[in-house]
Amino acid sequence: MRVRLVVRTLSELCITVGAVIVLFVVYVLFWTGVKADNVMGEQIDQLQEQWSRGKVEQPKATGGAEASASPSAPAPYKKDKPFAIMYIPRLGFTWNKPVLEGTAVGTLKKGLGHYARTAQLGQEGNFSVAGHRRTYGDPFKDFPKLRRGDAVVLTDGATWFTYRIDKGPYKTVPTDVEVIDPVPRNSGYTRSGRYLTLTTCDPEWGHSDRLIVWAHLDSTQPVEAGKPEALRR
Repeated sequence: MRVRLVVRTLSELCITVGAVIVLFVVYVLFWTGVKADNVMGEQIDQLQEQWSRGKVEQPKATGGAEASASPSAPAPYKKDKPFAIMYIPRLGFTWNKPVLEGTAVGTLKKGLGHYARTAQLGQEGNFSVAGHRRTYGDPFKDFPKLRRGDAVVLTDGATWFTYRIDKGPYKTVPTDVEVIDPVPRNSGYTRSGRYLTLTTCDPEWGHSDRLIVWAHLDSTQPVEAGKPEALRR
């Protein structure tokens, strides 16, 4: 009798533990994604509403070598607030994510995060952005698909900035902070310029390593001129 009671108790305990594990997996795989998608959508709506109310001086379009003549520096970004939207056609023509200031855990739950001490969008230096590979909307789930020549397009509501990937995905370790230097180490760049660095975790469900891509500013154009070529189907 006592043995049966112990076996039944252990069986019920195993079932309970199994149910908790299943619920946790559902939470991680599904619910955090649903919440993150909603939050990121709200961040984008907030930006678009802000841009529709404000009037920003539109710069002249630049392309190729002339892309170095970027617009004047924007005002400092506000911590944990969105300031741009990123599009990466390689990841799908419906892929778009807000970019917020900072890389704190709470910030990355709402979108991509700009490394606060790196260059501002379109400016000389290295505009560097981090994003989750998995959970919280899986923004960089398909990061390994990125290739040389791919476009990474951003807008701050006044200007479209088109960057072109030069190298990556490149694997390194989390302590390799030189990847976001103004002239990033191992990028192949040898002089100052207007660069973009994207970072995410590797492996897909871990964080022991980092994947990096580097890009240069290829062209800019005012929003009123329409979408850049990279976003036209």
